[in-house]
Amino acid sequence: MNHARAVGALTVAIASNASSEIGAVAEIAIEVVTGPEFISGSTRLKSGTAQKLVVNMLTTLSMIKLGKTYRGVMVDLLATNEKLHARSIRTVSQLAGVGIDEASAALKGAEGSVKLALLMLATDASPQTAASALDGADGILRDAISALA
Repeated sequence: MNHARAVGALTVAIASNASSEIGAVAEIAIEVVTGPEFISGSTRLKSGTAQKLVVNMLTTLSMIKLGKTYRGVMVDLLATNEKLHARSIRTVSQLAGVGIDEASAALKGAEGSVKLALLMLATDASPQTAASALDGADGILRDAISALA
C-alpha cells in the first residue's frame, strides 16, 4: 500500500473492522463493520459477503462513470458470439424502442457495436458521424446523443 501511494496510485482499503491498520494507510478507507462471524474463525460469512458487496458497488459505479451503461443497461458490448448477438439485438430494440429487424439492421451498420447502433437510431446519424461523436464524448452515449441532437 505504501509503495502504491509512493508511485502515485490511489489507494483504497476495504476492511471489516473500524479503525483498521490498512484503512489508516489508505487514502480511502471503506470499513464495513459486520460484527463477529456466526462461526468463530470463519471469514467467508458476513465479512466476506459485505466486502464482496462493496466491491460490486464500486465496479458498478465505475462502469456507469466510464459510460459503459445507458439507462441502467450495459451497452458497451460487441456481439462476438451468438449469445451476445441475441443480447445486443434485444438491448438495442428495448432502448431504442424499435423492432427486432430495425435493431438488427442498426447493429449491422454499427459493425456489432450496441453503443454505436443506439446513437445512430437516436440521431439518424451515419456510422461515421456517430462514431466521431462517440469518440468526442469519450464513449459516453448520453453525451454523444446530446451532441448530435
